[in-house]
Amino acid sequence: MEFITILLSSLIGIITPAGFVLDRVAEDAIRDRLYDAEEVQVRIDNTPSYQIAQGQVDQVRIALRGVFPVEGMRIDTFEVETDPISIDPGQLRGGEPALEKPLQAGVRLVLNRDDLNQALRSPRIVEQLRNLSLDAVGGSEAELRRYDIVNPQIDFLQGERVRFQATLRQQQTHQELRLLVESGLEVVGGRRLQLTNLVIQVNDEANPSQLTQRLAAGLNRRLDLQRLEADGVFVRVLQFEMEPDELAITPEGGVLHIAAFVRIDPNSPLLRE
Repeated sequence: MEFITILLSSLIGIITPAGFVLDRVAEDAIRDRLYDAEEVQVRIDNTPSYQIAQGQVDQVRIALRGVFPVEGMRIDTFEVETDPISIDPGQLRGGEPALEKPLQAGVRLVLNRDDLNQALRSPRIVEQLRNLSLDAVGGSEAELRRYDIVNPQIDFLQGERVRFQATLRQQQTHQELRLLVESGLEVVGGRRLQLTNLVIQVNDEANPSQLTQRLAAGLNRRLDLQRLEADGVFVRVLQFEMEPDELAITPEGGVLHIAAFVRIDPNSPLLRE
């Protein structure tokens, strides 16, 4: 979600104080916000052209392929199609463009299993997994940091289920624990991703239901998109579909398709980051 917000917020800088908008300039501006991208295409529609100087743009369409928002994390496809964008004319002439009304856009995201597994092995994601575990189970940071996460892997299963496997290696004794987490994923009301029928195994033994419930509650809090509304960001998921690994029609294996509507309010603090 952070990547989506950064990309959409960067659109307000596409309109220059001089009143010129160029697709190429927009492409360069987006590349500057990314670690890397294999392909960036931008199309800006605006008629009549004098509206640009008044801070009005009819529509922006963006298509990214093989995009790396950060090092080690690749997104197969990311597409954006905005509603009309309105920039405050006074702010525009002052060289600090700001939204006059909410920025709204349709977003389509495609993630494949191989890219996700590569990302899971990057130092930045490993650190985030530790933080996620702390938040989910309420463990102490000192306790959790005694373990290294080794060979994490995610797989897409039939029935909209996800399996996560990893080895937890104790840093001092090198003792290893095999961790398996499997769960269904469903969208509730378009605004909350929820784990269903969660199963946790450590060394092939099921964990107590109390721990499973705590983990599910913690993860569900993190997956609740309504928490973004405090920062002026509204997200409604329109599509959430998995292509299971065993039924995959692409060489990369399983694929996750997500489509959503996103709205960012003009006073969102994320626009100023």
